[in-house]
Parts: sequence; structure tokens; C-alpha cells
Amino acid sequence: MAETMRIRAQWTPERTTIRILMHHDMESGQRKDAQGRTIPAWFIQEVAIGLNGRPVLQAQFGPSMAKNPFLQFHLKGGKVGDKLSVTWRDNRGATRTQEAALA
Repeated sequence: MAETMRIRAQWTPERTTIRILMHHDMESGQRKDAQGRTIPAWFIQEVAIGLNGRPVLQAQFGPSMAKNPFLQFHLKGGKVGDKLSVTWRDNRGATRTQEAALA
């Protein structure tokens, strides 16, 4: 999981559109490998998004999410140059945080 997240934040006077692509393999724990052994579950559990240090969205994911989940949402407010931070944590305790500026 060396790849970073792709974050796009597009501002308009009416709303800000946020698009996030999170790189993660997202195993459900139900597939089997070539030897018939169950592949352990490994998935993003929590996602927290903040704008200028204030929380704007918190989400809980589960094992049924697709590989490299994509999240898009809209929010009111914000302005060009504001800092958006995205943090996720998976069920093995790994975390990733990345920031982007509204454009």
C-alpha cells in the first residue's frame, strides 16, 4: 500500500465537491487462496475528514467495500485554499493521513 490517496476538492460558490480514492486491498475474509486457506479480513474501518481542522464527515466501512474505495460528497462552505485532511484506519491498525487544498 505504498500508493497515496487521490483527493480532489472542487470549490464553487454553491458547494464544494470532494472526491477521494483510497488505495487499499480490502479483503473480506471470505475468499480462499490457491491452497484453500481463508484469506484473513483486511479492510478500512474508519474514515475521518476534516476541513481546516474541523470534522466534516466520519464514516465506518466494513468488509464488503470494494478494493480501492471511492468516496464522493458535497459540503456547503469552504473557500479556495482551505485545507482538507483525510484519515483512514484499517482493522489491522494501519492508518493513513493525507491533506489537500481546495481548488
